[in-house]
Amino acid sequence: MRSVWNGNIAFGLVSIPIKLYSAVSQRSIGFKLLCKGCMTPIRYERHCEGCDGPIDWNDTLKALDLGDGQYLPFTKEELDTIKPEKTDRIEIVEFVAVDEIEPIYYDKFYFCGPSRKTDRSYFLLKKVLEDSGQVAIGRFVMREREYVAAIQPYRSGLLLATLNYSYEIRDVDDIETLKEPPELKKQELELARKLVDQLQQDELNLEEFRDEFSERLQEMIDKKEKIVVEETGEEKAFDEESLMEALQASLN
Repeated sequence: MRSVWNGNIAFGLVSIPIKLYSAVSQRSIGFKLLCKGCMTPIRYERHCEGCDGPIDWNDTLKALDLGDGQYLPFTKEELDTIKPEKTDRIEIVEFVAVDEIEPIYYDKFYFCGPSRKTDRSYFLLKKVLEDSGQVAIGRFVMREREYVAAIQPYRSGLLLATLNYSYEIRDVDDIETLKEPPELKKQELELARKLVDQLQQDELNLEEFRDEFSERLQEMIDKKEKIVVEETGEEKAFDEESLMEALQASLN
């Protein structure tokens, strides 16, 4: 498995060399538009309404859309001055109970593995989190973006989840149809509870669930005759003794 980020988990004076690996691989089938007549790929060009023609990437800049036809332009140099500083450290800032994080805050998941085999500091962190039921909350920069992350034990290793910022979470109470809930009848509740009991399982087995559309599409792909199109144009660490010293110094 290829890592997507290399660095260290840092808390106190302890530094744990780790690597991040994508934990989820989306299996979606992508389509490309072809011309019905000649069966060649359709390309999209950057068209400038003011110049009424195609425009090169070098002649573009980013701008914030303010609405009503107003824009606030930024040069690449201006944006470079405010980019977060690249770092190879996940700075642990606090520990919280697992149930303190609402599910809606979880964004993307990464396996967090040790850079070296039998790294004592890595497995010490994993054991402490397991025993305490705590999650480590940290900050780090990846691909020019600053993230808040939650690190917790997962099977034989650690799982890192990037978290949404609080201001990115929309308010469920803004849904108009939730503002006046109806009064539920006792008989309705009893029937609903019986249905829940009837469908209840001792454990969740997600392997029973399949994306049936993708499977049927794959079957169709396997039977379909392929065409060949000539495309033109460019596509763009610590040993045991030093670990103990670092932990003690962090407490002091």
